[in-house]
Amino acid sequence: MAKSNAEELGQAPISKLLIKQAVPASIGILVMSINILVDTIFVGNWIGSTAIAAINVVLPVSFFIAALGLAIGIGGSSIISRALGANKYHKAVTTFGNQISITLVLTLSMAALGLIFINQLIPLFGGKGEIFEPAKVYYRVVVIGVPILALAMMGNTVIRAEGKPKFAMVAMIIPSVGNLLMDYLFINILDYGMLGAAWATTGSYALCLGYIVWFFYSENSQLRLKLSNLGFQKPILNEISSLGFVTLSRQAVVSVTYLILNNILFNLGGEDAVTSYAIIARMLMFALFPVLGVTQGFLPISGYNYGANNFSRVRESINTAILYATGLGLLVFGFIMFFSEEIVSVFTSNLTILKQAPNAMRWVFAAVPIIAVQLIGSAYFQAIGKAIPALLLTLSRQGFCFIPLVLILPQFYGAFGVWISFPLADLLSTIITAVYLNKEIKKTLISENNNNRVEN
Repeated sequence: MAKSNAEELGQAPISKLLIKQAVPASIGILVMSINILVDTIFVGNWIGSTAIAAINVVLPVSFFIAALGLAIGIGGSSIISRALGANKYHKAVTTFGNQISITLVLTLSMAALGLIFINQLIPLFGGKGEIFEPAKVYYRVVVIGVPILALAMMGNTVIRAEGKPKFAMVAMIIPSVGNLLMDYLFINILDYGMLGAAWATTGSYALCLGYIVWFFYSENSQLRLKLSNLGFQKPILNEISSLGFVTLSRQAVVSVTYLILNNILFNLGGEDAVTSYAIIARMLMFALFPVLGVTQGFLPISGYNYGANNFSRVRESINTAILYATGLGLLVFGFIMFFSEEIVSVFTSNLTILKQAPNAMRWVFAAVPIIAVQLIGSAYFQAIGKAIPALLLTLSRQGFCFIPLVLILPQFYGAFGVWISFPLADLLSTIITAVYLNKEIKKTLISENNNNRVEN
């Protein structure tokens, strides 16, 4: 049964298959995003608006460590998808074992360093003034739980690589629901404040990992691990590292972006400006869930068919994914343009934030209708194992375009320069990706497919 689920990636109609893969991914991302939103609403209303800024300061540090797990997961899952497509089961299961081992080693080391340098890291990421103390309370507990989150994120990508999107969806729903329930208990009932918010987050990570461990020990998974699979295999580690480095680099750039933005906005408008960005960042996670779901659903389809040398299906998956994601992006764009005031008012009653954040949010989301090309394009190269173009295209949006813009434009336009940097970066990176993806399709997918027909 497990095998047939993987083989379906190479046989079912692309449109139907993408919906089957993307809907559970979208639901999982949606629930996770709602969790983040409601968590922020709880914190803002039960603790205060400064607490929202405090969590936003901690996120880039904790998410970077957790991103090690996600990077290893996506890098290894690309190998697993292609290995299953080529009927190389031993390589697939050995890759999974190496993913577990390297995730544990790296994340435990990074978490230890994060705790040692706590007093230096929090101010560096914008935790200054009244933000410092609540951020420190939250940081201590969350960083302890980050290795658990990293293992869960790694395992979730492997579940998806096996062609089991519904199980991956449940793995994302469980911690989201758990976090909200524990938020209510620890913050509202027990009045633990920031400490309660931190333990609710860490506890939800543990719930997620528990479910994922159950999945791989059940009959639902075809990856039957043995102790020998946990031993490091240098060729596999090298391949995981080269592909996973793309995801890790993206998260590193995200962390640097948080660092830059929090500090620039704090200098321009203090705690309120940082809180405005924190609310907008939460909406970016939430509102883009359908577009990101299509991207997640696209990865195993393209990777499996590329491994099986079925290039016509790879091309079809690219075109279908871009079409679906663009349509969904238009819906997101309309939602934000019309309801930005109402959205901000849910998070806070602070009059300064209510005045600043809605228009800022509109500018941040202004280019959402076109970002499908950038997301699908960079994901394609990662799915097929081409690490360098995947890395360059992934970094083009925030690294090569956004960071230079946000360092320059605020000097002339103040806070408006920060917000206008978002759509400009989206536009530039989409153009770059479209040109490169079109060239790759003509060079590899069309020519290779024609060669296969001649040989047959």
